[in-house]
Amino acid sequence: MSEQPSEPVLPEAHRCGTAALVGRPNVGKSTLLNTLIGSRLSIVGPKPQTTRHRILGILTRPQGQILFLDTPGLHSDGGRAINRQLNRAARQAIGEADVAVQVIEAGRWNGEDELVWKALSDSGRPRLLALNKIDAQKDKKALLPFIAKIAETHSYDGVFLVSARRRDGLAELERGILGHLPNAPAVFAEDELTDRSERFLAAELVREQLMLRLAQELPYATTVEIEDFREGEKRAEITATIWVEREGQKAIVIGAGGAQLKIIGSAARRAMEQVFERRVFLKLWVKVRENWSDDEASLRRFGYSD
Repeated sequence: MSEQPSEPVLPEAHRCGTAALVGRPNVGKSTLLNTLIGSRLSIVGPKPQTTRHRILGILTRPQGQILFLDTPGLHSDGGRAINRQLNRAARQAIGEADVAVQVIEAGRWNGEDELVWKALSDSGRPRLLALNKIDAQKDKKALLPFIAKIAETHSYDGVFLVSARRRDGLAELERGILGHLPNAPAVFAEDELTDRSERFLAAELVREQLMLRLAQELPYATTVEIEDFREGEKRAEITATIWVEREGQKAIVIGAGGAQLKIIGSAARRAMEQVFERRVFLKLWVKVRENWSDDEASLRRFGYSD
């Protein structure tokens, strides 16, 4: 008797969609994104509100493609125009995403975490909870009652323990996200990591150095605008302006004899060469635009209206 032909093995459905990484400031959303996609895409710093733009990071796996949206931290301070814009950007990402991942610091839940939860519950989107920085917890079992207390009044479609710094739990988080994405073909090529231009990334890398080196003196008073970005045969030539709000802040950025600005420029240039994989010539200027962070027209000019 002849054997019956076996049924063909069909590949698992391919999934593709957006996942918004949301949370209060300084819970590690940008570090998590960078670790997930394996590239230095979002800048990181010691102060809240380092992330000021919604940034797309693309993670491609055989079973699907996750389009991560790294968002500014949702916060309760809405006094200045830039604070209101950062909150709008985060809320807009939640509304557009297929699934939202609330990132919190393991063992901590405060009023701004509750603010994020409220935005998620109002959206009606599937929501996952990621407890980041578990490597800082000496006793992981102590997190169980913490999670149970949150679950009493907050309903999530999945809870994940992760460490962006050590890559713990990231594979499980990826699978959890993919499970909530629609069946769809990939939107981007396999080797693409973002839809942001090198011009945008250059400005962010300069701002990262400002945040790292002057976070105590000027945590939120600076922004960066690329004036010129030229591609040469062997290097990129970039001119950027660092905008501050007062003359005294300009003096801080420049430093005695221009020493501080030189340090910032050298570090930013090295970071660009690593990210862009070619030589970079960087020229920096420092200018004053009074009260730019509380002026809607200035925010639009500097790209904070997306």
